[in-house]
Amino acid sequence: MIYITGDMHGDFSRLSTKNFPEQKKMCRDDCVICTGDFGGVWDDSPREKYWLDWLEEKPFTTLFIAGNHENYAMLNAMQVEEWRGGKIHRVRDHVIHLMSGQIFHLDDMTFFTMGGAASHDIEDGVLKLTDPDFERRYRQLRMTGARFRILGVSWWPEEMPSDEEYAEAERNLDKAGWNVDIILTHCAPTSIAVQMDRHYEPDRLTDFLQMVKRRCRFDYWFAGHYHRELVVEDKFFIQYHQISRIDPLDNEETDNR
Repeated sequence: MIYITGDMHGDFSRLSTKNFPEQKKMCRDDCVICTGDFGGVWDDSPREKYWLDWLEEKPFTTLFIAGNHENYAMLNAMQVEEWRGGKIHRVRDHVIHLMSGQIFHLDDMTFFTMGGAASHDIEDGVLKLTDPDFERRYRQLRMTGARFRILGVSWWPEEMPSDEEYAEAERNLDKAGWNVDIILTHCAPTSIAVQMDRHYEPDRLTDFLQMVKRRCRFDYWFAGHYHRELVVEDKFFIQYHQISRIDPLDNEETDNR
């Protein structure tokens, strides 16, 4: 069984047995996939370690792609492994980061992954701890309710894929003949993203995903990021708290809670 959900931001309560009773019939070969903003690799705090251990004790395997609220420094410091056809970071034995530009084989289906997104909550700036007037600017921005982040503390430029990640994504899609079953991303292709917000401005990643949308044959595309529950053009599932089950037998999304 494979289930897919949206942003968690370090809150894994939706995967409790009470909220997700389906896990009683699941095993380690079954997966729950988070489409970005997992938030479980953030500050290496005791609280974080507790929840990662909590996830590790679940009967299923937790998979996630990266969003724009991730500590990329911590993720990128982890050893890269090969797993199910693609590259991963193994956070715990059964808590796994699916890296960008990869194609994974799960339950006789192929999953293309492309994490990341441009943050939309930094319009008032990104502060640097090394700036001589950091304290003054921080207090001022906090007092005015500004939307900002701090480099290396709450924001990392790696939230947008690198040139190599784009190139590797195209190489892997070439090998697959631009034909996969499921696409997992954090943000959506440009033509879908503009339907989330009429003021949305395209960027390199959404334009890249637009190219994938045009060239690639796929059955379903799952994305998070927008904190909404919406189906667009029959194939695009924008999710937040919702958990959807993918049936590996007929490759159809069958349970959309």
